[in-house]
Amino acid sequence: MLLQLIEEKREVLLCLGKTYGLTAKETVICSQELDQLLNRLDEWNEERDDN
Repeated sequence: MLLQLIEEKREVLLCLGKTYGLTAKETVICSQELDQLLNRLDEWNEERDDN
């Protein structure tokens, strides 16, 4: 589920970057949302490795 959300957000980010540019507000917000998803994945992987 999380991996699917990450992939979908990546696709949206690419489209926004191509349409509005990399520094556009929409693109930056989407990039930050992707960062949050990636951080969640990293935390999940760390928890899994600890067990």
